[in-house]
Amino acid sequence: MSFPTTVDDLDAALVECGYIPERSLTVSIHLAIQMGRPLFVEGEPGVGKTEIAKVLATMSGGELIRLQCYEGLDASHALYEWDYARQMLAIRLLEARDDEVDVHDIMSEEYLIARPLLQAIRRSSEGLPTVLLIDELDRADEEFEAYLLELLSDFQITIPEIGTVQASTPPVVVITSNRTREIHDAVKRRCIYHWIDYPTVEREIEILHKKAPETSRTLSAELAVAMQKLREFDLFKPPGVAETIDWAKALQVLGEVELSSDVVDATLGVIVKYEEDMQTVRTAGTNALV
Repeated sequence: MSFPTTVDDLDAALVECGYIPERSLTVSIHLAIQMGRPLFVEGEPGVGKTEIAKVLATMSGGELIRLQCYEGLDASHALYEWDYARQMLAIRLLEARDDEVDVHDIMSEEYLIARPLLQAIRRSSEGLPTVLLIDELDRADEEFEAYLLELLSDFQITIPEIGTVQASTPPVVVITSNRTREIHDAVKRRCIYHWIDYPTVEREIEILHKKAPETSRTLSAELAVAMQKLREFDLFKPPGVAETIDWAKALQVLGEVELSSDVVDATLGVIVKYEEDMQTVRTAGTNALV
């Protein structure tokens, strides 16, 4: 998998792909790639954590394999599971032919359903460029983190009935967390860690220029400043960069070329997702954002 070999070249490549990183983030990505370590990124929702994996897959020309974490996620959904329906059908066919059923006939790769983690290891073992995204790990149960340790330590998966599948070249791994709970130190120690904060006004303007190029520089600046002010309010869920981009695109749809109190009030649902937060903004006055 080919990536730029210097921090400056990587930074330029990220920008070319539409991602505007802080220098410290570029350094963390560079170290993770060159050292063959997973990149563990935390931050508020909507600040661009998941986008890192998408951009790296685009940059490398590789496949993005995504494991979306959730409460109750277990190994069978993340690693692999057996196709029990096909196995039962195979057993019945053997019995119908009066053949002796051998466990090895039905416990082979032919009846194995590969889930994201095994898919990534297999592709990497074949030398295919792969970016593995383990998204929102904090949503999964703590027990699931133990399943990741073998993968993150040796980039291998052991299937008792078949054997061990190991990647000759580790895939690029990006792990994200919204920090709704703390991730175990054993996982973090195997990673390059980075916290992504909300962008500065200047960087948010540049992001809008890349993601919503039809938006004028003047309006982009107004939106970026408004979002900075909005994040200072006592909100349950402050809006991220993703909401800023959505806001710019919504104003394009409406044909609005400047921000006003009425425009903010009419489009508040694009950037604020809780009724209590909407009341907080309106109580403070939408003109405070203009």
